[in-house]
Amino acid sequence: MARANAAKLAKFRTQRDGRRDWPAFRQKMCRCLAGRSGPGFSRAGFIPTLTGPGGDKMETIWTTVAQRISDATGAAFAARSQHAVGGGCINSATVLQDDNRRYFVKLYDATRLGMFEAEAEGLKDIARTRSVRVPEPVCWGTADGSAFIVLEYLDLGGADSRSLEKLGQQLAQMHRATHDRFGWRMDNTIGSTPQINTPASDWIEFWRDRRLGFQLKLAARNGRRFMNKGERLMADLGEFFHGYRPAASLLHGDLWGGNVGAAEQQPVIFDPAVYYGDREADIAMTELFGGFSARFYQAYQETWPLDAGYEVRKTLYNLYHVLNHFNLFGGGYGSQAERMLDSLLGELR
Repeated sequence: MARANAAKLAKFRTQRDGRRDWPAFRQKMCRCLAGRSGPGFSRAGFIPTLTGPGGDKMETIWTTVAQRISDATGAAFAARSQHAVGGGCINSATVLQDDNRRYFVKLYDATRLGMFEAEAEGLKDIARTRSVRVPEPVCWGTADGSAFIVLEYLDLGGADSRSLEKLGQQLAQMHRATHDRFGWRMDNTIGSTPQINTPASDWIEFWRDRRLGFQLKLAARNGRRFMNKGERLMADLGEFFHGYRPAASLLHGDLWGGNVGAAEQQPVIFDPAVYYGDREADIAMTELFGGFSARFYQAYQETWPLDAGYEVRKTLYNLYHVLNHFNLFGGGYGSQAERMLDSLLGELR
């Protein structure tokens, strides 16, 4: 499964640069990783589509969204047209426009409004660093049983080598934004999984309890028994941090290739799962599914070099995401997580 996913992603990456319909391409990548051929049910829950609800229901939703856009911008907005686009792995999405303006709108079940609220707050935190471009959140709320978030529309394409080089520099600058504690002011989601961000002063405690421990418990509920190996790893987690004390950097939190694009020759990142943590966690995830150029890593290192221990710790950080993929999608991610646990335990011998 893992090799098959890698092969598919390698093929996708050769097609990505210059692709005009980046949102649709991104959704195709998501379906590849999830092992799905289309929207529907998965461990992530129901993934809504714009074709599901009846026409009257959608008209009510768009009327409400248009009014909220008008209220938020101070300029009247009446939707003249809308068309569905690839919204990613979890949400459905559409471009809503009148005669002069376009907005990107994501929809999900109304019970998940908090997910969009946290996304908006995360985007605003990244924007305040004045480093990497992100889409500006316009408004969010609920309408007729659906939660929505409205974002600035950006004409996204795939990030080419030059854009990725800029991203390496800008990401290092973003990571310079630090806090005195690890975590964040609210919980958010990684995919559709809750991500617990209760602040902690100790990074090892935070990663053990709020990241690995949480995902390992979910995996046990989903029928995979990682806990024996997981508990051994968590008991000796400090062994991976001898001589290294990470700063609490502002992280994107879900930095894979599907959450990166380019607009106006500038890199853009989106769909964050923001928190303050070890910057190595962001860099590690860029390596998990690939798609980032050698110049990206070189530019990052030139701006803020990584500690030598990163080469071992990146597996520790990516284990969190692979466990999450198992909990969302099942399949070969369970075996991949098992191999990663074995590798990390081998470092402790």
